[in-house]
Amino acid sequence: MDIDGVKTSVFYLDTEGFESVGKSNVYDDRIFALATVLSSVLIYNLPETIREADISRLSFAVELAEEFYGRVKGQDVAFEPAKLLWLIQRDFLQGKSVKEMVDEALRHIPNSDGDKNIDQVNQIRDSLAIMGDNNTAFSLPQPHLQRTKLCDMKDGELDPIYVKKREQLKKLVASVIRPKIVQGKHLDGKEFVSFLEQILEALNKGEIPSTGSLVEVFNKGILDRCMKLYNDRMATLKFPISEQSLQKSHEGFREESMKVFDEQHFGRHHAKRSVEKLNEEIEKVYKNFILANEYQSSKLCEALYTKCEDKMDQLQVLRLPSMAKFNAGFLQCNQSFERDCVGPSKRSYEHRMMKMLGKSKSLFIKEYNHRLFNWLVAFSLVMVVVGRFIIKFILIELGAWILFIFLETYTRMFWSAESLYYNPVWHFIVVTWETLVYSPILDLDRWAVPFGAIMAMLVLYWRCYGRRKHGPRWVLPLYNSPKDRRRSE
Repeated sequence: MDIDGVKTSVFYLDTEGFESVGKSNVYDDRIFALATVLSSVLIYNLPETIREADISRLSFAVELAEEFYGRVKGQDVAFEPAKLLWLIQRDFLQGKSVKEMVDEALRHIPNSDGDKNIDQVNQIRDSLAIMGDNNTAFSLPQPHLQRTKLCDMKDGELDPIYVKKREQLKKLVASVIRPKIVQGKHLDGKEFVSFLEQILEALNKGEIPSTGSLVEVFNKGILDRCMKLYNDRMATLKFPISEQSLQKSHEGFREESMKVFDEQHFGRHHAKRSVEKLNEEIEKVYKNFILANEYQSSKLCEALYTKCEDKMDQLQVLRLPSMAKFNAGFLQCNQSFERDCVGPSKRSYEHRMMKMLGKSKSLFIKEYNHRLFNWLVAFSLVMVVVGRFIIKFILIELGAWILFIFLETYTRMFWSAESLYYNPVWHFIVVTWETLVYSPILDLDRWAVPFGAIMAMLVLYWRCYGRRKHGPRWVLPLYNSPKDRRRSE
């Protein structure tokens, strides 16, 4: 056949009719879908009139064809539908042309009341929108009243009007025939055979729904598998995690589930409801994971808050007050909370944490100078006794008396101990005290009792045995007893 000046081979394919004996609906749908994908002109042969079931079957076949075409050529490649020729076999049209009858059958039904059944009928018509205006219609009268003998009759025995219309139909088909186009390219013989093999492989691979079952019902099993995939992925998360991480994981797993659904579902139009339902189900499950994350976050942050609160209480009652040790504990507590407390509860617990730490620090600073003053007064009296009666080292006793007199006299002269805390001498004493009491190497508050016991043992040993064995070798002045004085004479 010569088409637009090019000699073209035309392949006519006659398929079985619907509802053949011994054949399932799935078989009919495969045949119809195959014819829809392969043909450049699809002749839809209907007896007498257009029924709603005929429109539904055509819609379903077009949707299946579009689906399998996408599987072969890619989902992003637009389906190129065949030219559709409605062939109606009837003797009269009640004053309407066959084209008017087809247009009326495909027209939307008004649905001001929102009837679900009418919505479904209109949805079927929407799925045929891909055909656009790429269709025409033709009517044929009955060839003969004795239909059972048609195969044995010659043209001369048939109704002349039928023969005339048949010839017109041949010319009409010849006028609309065009080479098969796939991805904007005309197929030659080898390319058409290759395309046929690909479509057959896609059609025979796996299950497909039938017109007897809704696409949404068929897709329900796929939807359940996608929901299970999403649940399994989300279950691998270890709560609590930050809200941003949870949101990012949710979006990634939802995209993965949607991708699986897109790869396995049937129908680009009917499946929209299944996609919406999948989205709704994922959002419901995601809200449950949000609540679980909030609970675990609150539980963890509460434990960290309680631990820091106990730590601050312990630092308030140090045996040897040390601002450096308090600041180190304060910093460690704050850093551990910032590092370990995660999730949606962190923001509220941060406010509580800062408030608690601020109160603890204010209280410690308020009591620090007073406790240190009392410690230094007690320490000066102890050192007076040690220097006078135990070591008998006059410089130790003298230094202790100077410290005691300074502390007591200064507070008497200026009416209160608080005025002492602004004196440079006091600042020097505080710096010396902090250096001795706490450092990253030695924490005297922790080792005060063992250290004091060791020093007492050394002093006792020196007092009882050291002086007898080695004699006095002090360069600095010591107290001399009468016994020592007589011995020296």
